[in-house]
Amino acid sequence: MRVQRALVSVSDKTGVVDLARALEGMGIEIVSSGGTAAILSASGVRVTPVSEVTGAPEMLDGRVKTLHPHIHGAILADRRRDSHMQELRARGITPIDLVVCNLYPFEETVAAGATDDDAIEQIDVGGPAMVRAAAKNWRSVAVVVRPERYASVRDEIARTGAVSEGTRRALAVEAFAHTAAYDGAIASHLAEEELPETLVVRAERSSSLRYGENPHQRAALYRTGEGVATAVQLHGKELSYNNLLDADAAWRLVGELEAPAAAIIKHSNPCGVAGGRDLPDAYARALDCDRTSAFGGIVALNAVCDRATAGLVAEIFTEVVIARGFHDDALEVLRARPGLRLLRARPTAPGLEMRSISGGLLVQSTDAADGGERARVVTKVQPTAGQMADLRFAWVVAKHVKSNAIVLASERAAVGIGAGQMSRVEATELAARRAGDRAKGTVCASDAFFPFRDGLDAAVAAGAVAIIQPGGSVRDDEVVAAADEHGIPMVFTGTRHFRH
Repeated sequence: MRVQRALVSVSDKTGVVDLARALEGMGIEIVSSGGTAAILSASGVRVTPVSEVTGAPEMLDGRVKTLHPHIHGAILADRRRDSHMQELRARGITPIDLVVCNLYPFEETVAAGATDDDAIEQIDVGGPAMVRAAAKNWRSVAVVVRPERYASVRDEIARTGAVSEGTRRALAVEAFAHTAAYDGAIASHLAEEELPETLVVRAERSSSLRYGENPHQRAALYRTGEGVATAVQLHGKELSYNNLLDADAAWRLVGELEAPAAAIIKHSNPCGVAGGRDLPDAYARALDCDRTSAFGGIVALNAVCDRATAGLVAEIFTEVVIARGFHDDALEVLRARPGLRLLRARPTAPGLEMRSISGGLLVQSTDAADGGERARVVTKVQPTAGQMADLRFAWVVAKHVKSNAIVLASERAAVGIGAGQMSRVEATELAARRAGDRAKGTVCASDAFFPFRDGLDAAVAAGAVAIIQPGGSVRDDEVVAAADEHGIPMVFTGTRHFRH
């Protein structure tokens, strides 16, 4: 199946002139339309206009160009069926062996703030029809949708005069993924529900990972939007599945804190988080929360990393540093650690969160609530301004700790964190044990209500002098009475922050 005729019609013009010149040089006829035909002709490539093939001019402002039997019959004819080839000859249709096509820039148009009418004009019709037709008929036709594929396809045709069956099949897979993602983007844009009846997920593989959580598991990274998945790696070896999970947890946490702030994450839980007068101070205070657990952790900074902070980070073994940026002298310090990965990332925008379960997906909106608008003091004693600031800080941190979660904090720094415990009392005792003497005078945040007074009693026994929690227990009166008995203020937020 030698390539003798190619249909070239692309929105992304990257590399298309060089490809067309190469195909023409191999004696292949080029059929094209619209802007692609104009560019190729202006570059000296001989082009057969689609209108000459169809015998019909473009119509409806270019909405109808290629939707014609002389185009789709030429693409869809199965070369293995004599009846198909006889019908083409009877109708005077010359087969098309290669389709080079990518689609109107719908997502880019929407992202640029286009009106609905302008966005609708970027919904391609003829392009997806040609791509799908060629992909359906991959045993006879090659279809190329990605400019990155041009060189290899060109070289294969130059060597053999054809595109191999294996390559055609792989190209067809890419083509169907291309049109599926395109339709998904349109459906997502037009949907008026946050959780529509049919959820269309577009995810582009950006890299294959060495393995998943464990060496026997396969893994890859797929992009769906801005965040850690699109971070730029400035240094270090390949990121692992676990690196990316922890980097995301760290980046989400510091993104909710006032700069400058730093967080240190291990196994998706913070083992240290703090704000400070400057970034070195914030990192040092975060490290003081749990220096043992910080070894081999992930560091997130919500400001540009300077040399002083880099020097502190470099003092202990760290897997990843993710920040809004790095000064050149900071990079010089950190790049001296060959095993350290450095990521520059943009803030993460709220969106849908997805987790797989057997046979399906669980989907929810991002936990963007902070509870501040509903917060109320429920005790006789009112918190001081300083205590209230620390309570709000601890509350944000608790949102990013696996449930059951308890956070003890002082002066915008966590000093003890109890994460992922089956009992809230045990989470409180764990936080107190990690804080030690530093627990004296702290505030305590609980991600969900205290079902009994025992958790509050444990926090007070450790040294907590103020409590923040959602409230909502049938025993709230008992817990409030316990706080009044201890003479400490307690705030109810009315918002729960479970994290599993």
